[in-house]
Amino acid sequence: MTEPQPLFDYIGHLPECPVWQEEAQALWWADILEGEIHRYHPASGEHRVLRFPEEVGCFALREQGGFIVAMRSAIWLADENGTLVTKVCDNPSNPALARFNDGGTDHHGRFYAGTFWGPGDYNGALLVRVDNDLTPHVIQCDIHGANGLAFSPDGRWMYTSDTPNGIIWRTPLDDNGEPGARATFKTFAEGEGIPDGAAMDVEGCYWSALFDGYRIARFSPQGEELESYRLPVRYPTMVCFGGEQMKTLYITTTRENMDEQELQARPLSGAIFTLPVAVAGMKKGPFRES
Repeated sequence: MTEPQPLFDYIGHLPECPVWQEEAQALWWADILEGEIHRYHPASGEHRVLRFPEEVGCFALREQGGFIVAMRSAIWLADENGTLVTKVCDNPSNPALARFNDGGTDHHGRFYAGTFWGPGDYNGALLVRVDNDLTPHVIQCDIHGANGLAFSPDGRWMYTSDTPNGIIWRTPLDDNGEPGARATFKTFAEGEGIPDGAAMDVEGCYWSALFDGYRIARFSPQGEELESYRLPVRYPTMVCFGGEQMKTLYITTTRENMDEQELQARPLSGAIFTLPVAVAGMKKGPFRES
């Protein structure tokens, strides 16, 4: 069985939100706790880092260049150098208690960003959608830690996960991409890992980074586990597809809250891994402004 391999000699703090830029054949990702967005070009080895004034929970590339960035206090439009240009909206959660976390774009080029409720005393997080005209909408709540955003190839389903609660949700979408009532897609038992960031392949299967589970798993549209790939680290955080044929899985991992003994035992924690796969992933488009 093919084993995941480090992409290059990089170790981050909390790498998340990997994004493949097809036209440039480059991988982007955020390091949430360092307030950074990274770009790596595998063919040349060029590595670029943009720094932001707050934690960067998630982001998307913009069709016209630059980024839409969900930081702790607000969602912003930024230029290609990372300079904040236009505030889209404030964090609708209490930013002192809930930072932005996982997010990305849908088939309509709209941007989604979920929050993570820091105190953990109840499900105080939510999911925000920013439409093409920059109008924000809170579309889901009753979440502890929003993660796992992905959309089925036919656009009929939105998948999300709530990592601390160990559940993946599936939400029906109408022809305009508006969500209906979510339902349970998959729950996880003790020792299986809990579902963090995710991506969708062209067959409609859902690939999940199983945090605290040392592995990545692929699930059928019916929720059956089809494949599992073990990692040499405990905490994978998210996956995305990329490469020339969209058959490379990029896997971010973290070393957040790990003590020195565990870091010595698992020194690749915080690295980005690659895994060749047999089925191509869905291409994720940029954020489109009307």
